[in-house]
Amino acid sequence: MSTMNLAFPYGFDSTGRTAQSPSVAQHVADMIELILFTSPGERVNRPTFGSGTAQLVFAPNSDVLAAAQQQAIQSGLQQWLSDLIRVQSVTVVTQDSTLLVTVVYILVSNQQQQSQQFVYGGPTQ
Repeated sequence: MSTMNLAFPYGFDSTGRTAQSPSVAQHVADMIELILFTSPGERVNRPTFGSGTAQLVFAPNSDVLAAAQQQAIQSGLQQWLSDLIRVQSVTVVTQDSTLLVTVVYILVSNQQQQSQQFVYGGPTQ
């Protein structure tokens, strides 16, 4: 399957063309971030896209909530990226107004394991 490796956030390169991600690994990490921090219903033409993870910043901390969100994230990643990755684990940690999500996965294209951390919220600087 051929995919367009559009840079995230969307932009233009020095020639005025749509910017590309520097690598497949970076493109996949960008797509994971989009799925994590897009709420279902936010995209008109894809109402089930996303995981709603960003909303956890405002939810009370609990083991049950964290486990449920880990499952939702893993399901969303499998639904939208199953042709590109095999999810190994998802960890969600909330602390104050900061959310830390760690995703460990294997890239299908080269069978290399990747680990990415995504941070949402926190104090504004």
